[in-house]
Amino acid sequence: MAGCALRQPLPLLLLPGRSLICCARLRSTAAAPKQKEEAAAADNAEARARGQAQRRLRDVPRPPPAPARMPDFSNSREAYRSKTSAQLLRSLLVFRLCSYDLLVDRHKELISLSRALLGRSLFRKLMKMTFYGQFVAGEDQDDIKPLIRGNRAFGVGSILDYSVEDDLTQEEAETKEMDNVLAGQSARGSCESLGLKDGEGEVQREKKFQPHRQFGDRRESVISARTYFYADESKCDQHMEIFLKCIMASGGSSEDGFAAIKLTALGRPQFLLQFSEVLVKWRSFFRHLAAEQGLAGQAAVDTKLDLEHLQETLARLGIGTLDEITHWFTGEKIGLSGTVDLLDWNSLIDNRTKVAKLFVVPNVQTGTIEPLLLQFTEQEELQMKRMLQRIDVLAKRALEMGVCLMVDAEQTYFQPAISRLTLEMQRKFNTEKPVIFNTYQCYLRDAYDNVTVDVELARRENWYFGAKLVRGAYMQQERKRAKEVGYEDPINESYKATNVMYHRCLDYILDEIKVNRRANVMVASHNEATVNYTLQRMHELGLHPSARKIYFGQLLGMSDQITFPLGQAGYPVYKYVPYGPVEEVLPYLSRRAQENKGMVAGTQRERRLLWGELKRRTVAGELFKPVL
Repeated sequence: MAGCALRQPLPLLLLPGRSLICCARLRSTAAAPKQKEEAAAADNAEARARGQAQRRLRDVPRPPPAPARMPDFSNSREAYRSKTSAQLLRSLLVFRLCSYDLLVDRHKELISLSRALLGRSLFRKLMKMTFYGQFVAGEDQDDIKPLIRGNRAFGVGSILDYSVEDDLTQEEAETKEMDNVLAGQSARGSCESLGLKDGEGEVQREKKFQPHRQFGDRRESVISARTYFYADESKCDQHMEIFLKCIMASGGSSEDGFAAIKLTALGRPQFLLQFSEVLVKWRSFFRHLAAEQGLAGQAAVDTKLDLEHLQETLARLGIGTLDEITHWFTGEKIGLSGTVDLLDWNSLIDNRTKVAKLFVVPNVQTGTIEPLLLQFTEQEELQMKRMLQRIDVLAKRALEMGVCLMVDAEQTYFQPAISRLTLEMQRKFNTEKPVIFNTYQCYLRDAYDNVTVDVELARRENWYFGAKLVRGAYMQQERKRAKEVGYEDPINESYKATNVMYHRCLDYILDEIKVNRRANVMVASHNEATVNYTLQRMHELGLHPSARKIYFGQLLGMSDQITFPLGQAGYPVYKYVPYGPVEEVLPYLSRRAQENKGMVAGTQRERRLLWGELKRRTVAGELFKPVL
């Protein structure tokens, strides 16, 4: 029963180390002897002199940067200068094989048959001559260095990712996912009963955040993203060590590298599920209150609730007495302007969870008052803290190595928590430059609200905003789950609407870069029209690529006709570089084959350019010569 006592709910704001750093500074300051104070004074005088010299240098008129050269995505010579003719032939072969539905649909059986007939050694050679050689950089950090250096010579950076995945069957994945859920429910069951005895009310789980065996295999219909399944805490530690190696490899191979991580690899996904439900409920409550004040339909960043009206409404709903509610706001100095926006609202829950075991909200559907926060057992609290510690370790190492850490997006029932934890890392580590980048999936209906609210928070708190914009990787799975389980489809109604959303979010961030310069964005897209749109907007806003505020990104082995002309024209562009042993990256290669099958128009264009370059080299007598 000891583990059933109500716990402090969710330490939303404090990542490990924040208070420890402050205490260490206080101790060192108090213990500093006189000679250290004198040395510090001398250092300060020297720093002031350096600062004055730097200001004088800044005051010297400098010529404006040369106009950016617009890349030509139809120039096959520019696109494939870094490739040998043999590599071009391999690309043609791989893209052609990916165009055959039968081969792609039966690829797992064909791989098993090839392995059995050829043996391990010949199978590895065959893969390296074809799919592995096309889409994977090498087996380990040393093996990938030549490719990274070669790409860098053509102006292309790297986003490193160790792409080993568990090759589970569908049944194994579903069982693993549901066993973890049931284990958590069993450990928490008696605690929930205690909560009911105390009259606290029962938490009504929203359908979106309830686990379902039918969707236990989170890989279903997902071809553009890797999936992690929780085994135990030691496995999460292994994932953290792998991510650390990626960060070290990225820092050792270039001055401005990136490394990608997934938060579901670093802890129990059920924690992210519960945390996400809390955040979504709180935001839904804000929308409900906005509708009561006649503000429905406004963009989240523009919605401002009248404070007096808000306090009266909360009292009427039974959240607390009017005196209590008034104290909440005045005690935290929220709403001093007479209004409360979404950022103020989020700040209120942050502070309330530090002093309240449970904070209640009305269920809009049933009209009953419910606890907002789920209770955690001692074991769950420990797992949660370990997850936060792993995130903190990775962010600190990225900062030390001069590497940007890119947090990948995941399913919508995990994403609110992932974004919130990423935001906390940005608050802590993006004070001098953008180190942590969050990923925004623009196929989501609320993508614009998510971007604008986070940009506004960064602006208020004066830290660097870092974003990666993608269209999204889970569309088919998300649509099917919403329909089968019975909640609102979170995805935009069409591909055209997603494109509009992508450009709308991009425009907002580009405008922020223009006026504030404390924002960075990576346009992660294989869509040539989107890349051209970005280049046009950069030209209109006077955003020069040499400022390195706007990056571009594509996958290794795909869309070289976009990547390399960008790099040679001086734009910051990156290849997403997977690596790992042949047998262990087969699930990744499987997804690349399926993705190329789905991108019919894109691969046809690439194949035309590849054929055109081979013909050009043949006519020019350059088929067996390096292109300069």
